[in-house]
Amino acid sequence: MPEPLPPPVWVNTKELLQQTLDDLAAQSRLAVDTESNSLHAFREQVCLLQISSASADYLIDPLALQDLSALAPIFSNPKIEKIFHAAEYDLICLRRDFGFSFANLFDTMHAARVLGYPAVGLDTLLRDKLQIQTDKRHQKANWAKRPLTTEQIHYARLDTHYLFDLRDTLEKELREKERLEFAKEDFNRACFFDEQKMKSNGASWERFANRKDLSNRDLTILAALCQWRDAEAEKLNRPVYKVMMDETLVALSKNPPEHKVDLSALGMSERQIQLWGDSVLEAVRQGKNAPLVKRKLAESPSDAYLRRMEKLKLWRKKVGIEMGVESDVILPKAYISAIAQNPPKSLDDLALLMKETPSRVEKYGLQILKVLGVKNAN
Repeated sequence: MPEPLPPPVWVNTKELLQQTLDDLAAQSRLAVDTESNSLHAFREQVCLLQISSASADYLIDPLALQDLSALAPIFSNPKIEKIFHAAEYDLICLRRDFGFSFANLFDTMHAARVLGYPAVGLDTLLRDKLQIQTDKRHQKANWAKRPLTTEQIHYARLDTHYLFDLRDTLEKELREKERLEFAKEDFNRACFFDEQKMKSNGASWERFANRKDLSNRDLTILAALCQWRDAEAEKLNRPVYKVMMDETLVALSKNPPEHKVDLSALGMSERQIQLWGDSVLEAVRQGKNAPLVKRKLAESPSDAYLRRMEKLKLWRKKVGIEMGVESDVILPKAYISAIAQNPPKSLDDLALLMKETPSRVEKYGLQILKVLGVKNAN
């Protein structure tokens, strides 16, 4: 049984934040996590920022502090390693809400994937590697509510407290399996801003544009319904699905109702009809009379591109099976697409396309060229 932990430091004033910064800035590494309210608000936000140092676990309250810009130099400092578990989502949220940039990361979930572990959740890894039991019941809690319960505070601090030991255990295994360079290159690539992965809550009708079961008029009605739902969700500050599910909007679009009596058969509950029946019918009427929306269909890839993609996917799947890892660990999605789009003619061309991961070029470069049919790829 691990010894009882000292209470975490709740940071909700400028004075406490400055004291926290004095400790964090002196560290060579920190463990970091965030809690957001994506299941409970129209526009999600970071509601808690957990940072552990060698001396304390800090729970920083952005709802009380509002301005966390003083933390920016910590995240961008290449001399301080920031340890995350499943970093991608945390990085997206921290960039979105606070404009942070990042350097020197270690992602324990990705490290476990590079090692080939089939289950890479934090609770599983802590249990299997460190014999630490955690309780994930609070994962979907509304972290914007104050005060947090004692159980929530304990749950939040555990998400970072043991990351140092887990990180060291996984790094040792990466070295032993000669996969550390793969992982480090992936950690470094995660520091780069990727606008494609920034998502917004309350997405528009364009998410449905590729559905072949929807006519242009159906889509136009759906656009009006999405606009109504987004406005209502924002007014109520709740996720759009808690106003009305996508499938209900699609049903209303494909079979436009004219009267309230029609709404129940299309998936609306009595409560929804009572609250929004008139508004839904008005949105449907607007959609029926509006100019048709235009689908923004993606350009169809060439047959040559698709053939190259298929060959590369088959190759990386085979190598992944041999190494005991998922295929994207061998050749991440961004690279497989770039290679298929602009097939390299030489190892130098490939090295340029994959300049962020030279260890993969060294290990697999010639194999990739052979898969693409490059002559003299020896």
